[in-house]
Amino acid sequence: MENSRYPKFTFTWLGAVTLVVGLFVGTMAVSLFSTFWKVAFKENLELKDWFLMVANSVGFVSAIAFFDFFIVRRTTQKKLNFNLSSVNFSTYLLIFPMMAGMMLVSEFTTTLIPTSGPFFGDFYEYFIQLMSSLTDNPVVMIIMTVIMAPIFEEIIFRGIIQKGLINKGVAPWKAIVYASIIFGVVHGNPWQFISAVMLGCVLGLVYHKTKSLLMPILLHAFNNLTLSLLVLYGKDESFAKVFNVSEWLILAVGIVLFSLFYYLFMKKYKVHYSEM
Repeated sequence: MENSRYPKFTFTWLGAVTLVVGLFVGTMAVSLFSTFWKVAFKENLELKDWFLMVANSVGFVSAIAFFDFFIVRRTTQKKLNFNLSSVNFSTYLLIFPMMAGMMLVSEFTTTLIPTSGPFFGDFYEYFIQLMSSLTDNPVVMIIMTVIMAPIFEEIIFRGIIQKGLINKGVAPWKAIVYASIIFGVVHGNPWQFISAVMLGCVLGLVYHKTKSLLMPILLHAFNNLTLSLLVLYGKDESFAKVFNVSEWLILAVGIVLFSLFYYLFMKKYKVHYSEM
């Protein structure tokens, strides 16, 4: 790794603070610009369909830039860079069904979380209203969830946090779990937390095995595109409800799909690329 163009940085509490500060600075910059625009031009940009997409993007870019300049470049003398190599076609035939299987398993698991009651009921209604607001403009929704979110989130959670923990000496499986839990927490609600942690483990495993950040980005985009299409055309994020089948059938199919392709991926796949 001495001649690698990829920096071997580590992720510590200082890196976590740097990411948070960068996110805060980016978010505040957008907020201040929005306030200025409202005062100067009497127009509220926050009511625009694209405002949330832009605000999220600026926040993510700012967080990544802060980590790059204040952590990576200062400790490695190299700029933040990731391996985005493709893999052989057979690998795609292993990782996408594996991801699909986990999507089905996570859906069933999520249904076990209450959606009614004094706490969960109100929280769930707020969550549903928030998700519904994202579908007001399908084009913006697809751009934000299928393109921007996979790129930015995989850079941060797999490319920075998971990779940085492994570089620090944390066991790979622990780094994958830690990054996935953080990934779940930032979603801010119990329903997405469960699915984010489970799917994050698959994304982390694929990144660790292939050494290419392109793979979890594509899998993340596949997950978000599938769910977006279910919402837009099926009016629900649930496979069971959209296709009118039992949740237990969804679980069974998910377990079979995930187990089979997880076994094939772990036993048959050999790393063809490395971050050199």
